[in-house]
Amino acid sequence: MLKIENLNHYYAQSHTLWDFDLELETGKCNCLMGRNGVGKTTLLNCIMGLQPIRSGSINYREVDISKVNAEKRASLGIGYVPQGRQIFPLLTVRENLQIGLSARADRSNKIPDFIFELFPVLADMLDRRGGDLSGGQQQQLAIGRALGVDPKLLILDEPTEGIQPNIVQEIGNIIEQLSLDLGVTVLLVEQKLPIVRRIANNFVILDRGRKAAQGPITELSDDLIRKYLTV
Repeated sequence: MLKIENLNHYYAQSHTLWDFDLELETGKCNCLMGRNGVGKTTLLNCIMGLQPIRSGSINYREVDISKVNAEKRASLGIGYVPQGRQIFPLLTVRENLQIGLSARADRSNKIPDFIFELFPVLADMLDRRGGDLSGGQQQQLAIGRALGVDPKLLILDEPTEGIQPNIVQEIGNIIEQLSLDLGVTVLLVEQKLPIVRRIANNFVILDRGRKAAQGPITELSDDLIRKYLTV
């Protein structure tokens, strides 16, 4: 599904990602972990084409997309929910969802019904402006917009950050449903260990721009947590 090999990234003269390798298991939830500032969001931006890489390759469905521009990567079937949601606050919920449709490979302009099945609250708020929604509702809108591209790979950057506990539980259930029932491959950046242990199949730990550990979620030990995740 997604295979990254020897990826190097720089901010000016600062080397931020070092010979990074990653291979995602198709149809599984893969969690990228690490303390703040170690390069997690930078890696996601590289995958999405929002940051250039200095060297290495990013292979998606056996095609190197490292030179493909950001606009085209979504149409290949990659959905992205950035940190902070980044919805359009002055547009309605309907308009926010329709923006995601423009990247669909089939060019359909109909909002898929399953988005409202996953997030019923959005169906009741189609004509409300995005900025009038609560934080949890905005996050549901951001995920719904990403699902509008009919992704085979869904990338989420800390989707539970600043969200009330009941919505955290709901978002966790939906991510689990996407991988288990719909076969979507998920790359998740998440800090909350209980939800990671519940929904993730595999983990990768990033530390100062390098891969420090990886494996099935059952191998995420207390020692690894203390060494690489505890603040």
